[in-house]
Amino acid sequence: MTINPVFTDATPVSSVTPEQQFLDDILVGLSAEQKFIPAKYFYDEIGSDLFEAITRQPEYYPTRTEIGILDASGPDIASLLPSRANLVEFGSGSTVKVRRLLVHLTDLAAYVPVDVSENFLRSEAETLSRDFPQLSIQPVAADFTRPFTLPDGLSDGAVAGFFPGSTIGNFEPPQAAHLLAHFGRVLGPGASLIVGVDLVKDKTVLDAAYDDAAGVTARFNLNLLDRINRELGADFDRSAFAHRAYFAPEASRIEMHLVSLRAQDVSLADRRFSFAGGETIHTENSYKYTIDGFRALAAQAGWKVAKSWTDAERLFSVHALTR
Repeated sequence: MTINPVFTDATPVSSVTPEQQFLDDILVGLSAEQKFIPAKYFYDEIGSDLFEAITRQPEYYPTRTEIGILDASGPDIASLLPSRANLVEFGSGSTVKVRRLLVHLTDLAAYVPVDVSENFLRSEAETLSRDFPQLSIQPVAADFTRPFTLPDGLSDGAVAGFFPGSTIGNFEPPQAAHLLAHFGRVLGPGASLIVGVDLVKDKTVLDAAYDDAAGVTARFNLNLLDRINRELGADFDRSAFAHRAYFAPEASRIEMHLVSLRAQDVSLADRRFSFAGGETIHTENSYKYTIDGFRALAAQAGWKVAKSWTDAERLFSVHALTR
């Protein structure tokens, strides 16, 4: 099968290129009182590869635990999706998790992976097509957080969504509710949505998961600075920054930062940004939910939880939502 991704511009009437949007977002973030970089910029090709390496670290429980749930409950999860459905995966990345569902969705009409990393999207789609040659795979290169159009030619069957990995936790709770509502608009009336959600647990387990001993998460975080240098011409010295991640229980979230190790200035687009020693750039949040807390969030966005699954230790959860 030849894979021809659909490259979707979420705002076709705008003259702003992705490169200009990237620059604008970084300038806004570095100008804020608490400097920040939007987490979506982690995922260039290098960042996507590093994240896949993170998922293989012994401290990083979410991926293996979610895969365990999908393996143990795959038939049950698949049974809740409509027959001959078109399955849309938001922020598809690696195909490791969706494969756990595809083996049980033998009548699936089409699989539509949506990801902003075009090269990674194409590579994963081509690999998947070799293992599932009868499956229609129609990738869409787009930012799933913004409006985009599903490919022409999908079957008239129902549309279902798949959003694993607890990516929902990277959004502030009001934004997470907005995103779930956005998914509902993309998928249409009567849609189903399978969502992976990380759960509240012991702080030591959480801290270790986001600061692995091998330093892979640190490299993933610092790659943001390398990417800004490569693509935007900044002069960040990555050796002058360090990775920091910790669970903040009062907010029920992991916070990830890049810490300036000394007073320094950074140049970008004819502007200079000053950093004090110890000052941070906030790069990611990862909110952790209770089962009831996530059900309430889904309800705000117009979804009902039809069923939930967890592992024996209740580290992670998977939810089937309906509209």
